[in-house]
Amino acid sequence: MRMDKTLSASELEAFGAELDALRQRTLADLGAADARYIRRVRAAVRACCWSGRVLLMAGWFPPTWLLGTLLLALGKIIENMELGHNVMHGQYDWMNDPSLAGRSYEWDIAGPSDFWRHTHNHIHHTYTNVLGMDDDVGYGVVRLFPEQRWKPFYRWQPLWVTLQALLFQYAVAIQHLRLDKVAKGKLAFDEVRPLLKVFAAKLLRQWGKDYLIFPLLALLLGANALAVLAGNLVANLLRNLWTFIVIFCGHFTEQAAVFAPSVLDGETCGHWYLRQLRGSSNLRGGRLLHILTGNLSHQIEHHLFPDLPARRYASLAREVQAIATRYGQVYNSGSLARQFASVMRRIWVYRLPSTAS
Repeated sequence: MRMDKTLSASELEAFGAELDALRQRTLADLGAADARYIRRVRAAVRACCWSGRVLLMAGWFPPTWLLGTLLLALGKIIENMELGHNVMHGQYDWMNDPSLAGRSYEWDIAGPSDFWRHTHNHIHHTYTNVLGMDDDVGYGVVRLFPEQRWKPFYRWQPLWVTLQALLFQYAVAIQHLRLDKVAKGKLAFDEVRPLLKVFAAKLLRQWGKDYLIFPLLALLLGANALAVLAGNLVANLLRNLWTFIVIFCGHFTEQAAVFAPSVLDGETCGHWYLRQLRGSSNLRGGRLLHILTGNLSHQIEHHLFPDLPARRYASLAREVQAIATRYGQVYNSGSLARQFASVMRRIWVYRLPSTAS
């Protein structure tokens, strides 16, 4: 249970001012090292993906198929987490590089980037953990907090969560379509039809690349097309599972808080920063973990400063934690194992009506 100090109006103003100043100092310091870093990340993504695909052409021979699949999965994970997600937040718009522009970057995932920019960048980051406003709280199928009203289908949420984890790239894409509102008659199907066409086009491109073009190329080269197809399938599955773990550990741990819509009434900058701090969870680990999570292991810093380059979060975290401590606020951080275990506990406990609010 969180034990945060209640801040007065003057304390909230000072709290917000300190975090604003930290953000401005970081913005003023951005430069060549940040640009070099993201270009190296992009180069690493390409190297991992292409080397993985080449190795898959060797067929089922265990070392090459396994290594090829893992390299392809690694490339897809880094592209998804450290490159695509962060670029689409506009973290590198200051470089004026069209290939790294937040508004036009298209990532290697089933969901169109424009869908993510709306549901994640706008809705989630504006209404972080506000019940009824932030659709990421349970994604409409999972009850993770006692404040969420219980519904009968939550009894089976361990199953829904398992399916969501395996198919995560599709789950976050479908979220934007709001098919639940269509089913309830709150949204006309004609309004969704254009979005379905966009989704279908992106899906065909992704499936065509991973499950048609490269297997056909294997056939033309006399390689084992089935091994290539299986490698692509497993790589996408590993990326889905990892993304699910990182996102759920960043938002739904035992110490994470949710808020009633009334929290938005008259919300000041200080209030907004406080909501981001209380609704987020960090993961402790080394540099490799931070890169593989797209630095979302520093989810607190990401929610506070979504448009700052994520490579800066590790250094920002020390200052953010010091500020939080000075103002009597819990800085929610733990190991991956501990945070994930607390998420799994929430999924199991809050499936039952006996834990209703």
